[in-house]
Amino acid sequence: MALAHPNFIGSEVDSSIMVSSESPINLTQDELKKIAAYKAVEFVESGMVLGLGTGSTACHAVAKIGELLQQGKLKNIIGIPTSKKTHEQAVSVGIPLSDLDSYPVIDLAIDGADEVDPCLNLVKGRGGSLLREKMVEGACKKFVVIVDETKLVNYLGESKLAMPVEIVPFCWKFTAQRLELMFEEAGCVAKLRKFSENGEIYVTDNGNYIVDLYLKKDIGDLKVASDEILRLAGVVEHGMFLDMATTLIVAGKLGVTVRNK
Repeated sequence: MALAHPNFIGSEVDSSIMVSSESPINLTQDELKKIAAYKAVEFVESGMVLGLGTGSTACHAVAKIGELLQQGKLKNIIGIPTSKKTHEQAVSVGIPLSDLDSYPVIDLAIDGADEVDPCLNLVKGRGGSLLREKMVEGACKKFVVIVDETKLVNYLGESKLAMPVEIVPFCWKFTAQRLELMFEEAGCVAKLRKFSENGEIYVTDNGNYIVDLYLKKDIGDLKVASDEILRLAGVVEHGMFLDMATTLIVAGKLGVTVRNK
């Protein structure tokens, strides 16, 4: 099986992209991301309105869609970018763009994720684009998530990496403290996101800050946690994408696994 994670057994393995366990090929994480992204682009059809994700995995899908447009294999595609960075990339590869105001219903969105649990709930936003991603991907008929196998977890937060929350800059310390107290039982530590190079505060495309929550334990019922976070004045949005993904594509050392919800 390409997907060794015990809670993801039962997915379909694409044998056309299998790599022998005896193969000398040692695929890098970026190569695995590209494999997953290219598999997702197979879902794209001419005439579609597409949600274009942001990040190191989604950028491969954007590049491939642009390539297929240039080759004439795809036509009449409209892209809805989820960040300024994706907007710039899409323009550079020739994808026509619009927005949710003009296209409030999207046929298909393709994006990566930072964590995926067995129910296809996600953590997203470590790249800083969680609000626009959630707006776009919440408006799509089909949401294809593309990851490498390192992103599979038993529960959200298990990786001990950031659970992002976008907040307004006003009194950010107050909001961060409230978030930390909210998940005190899970050993939560809330940290304002800053650039490691210069220590400057990270500002989102929307002019907001991000507080990253680091959790030592499972926070329990995700919908309850989601509601509690969103009820806190000062919070704009959080990085838990619950019941949104319809298809998961995972690239591993032994091949690609596709799971439909």
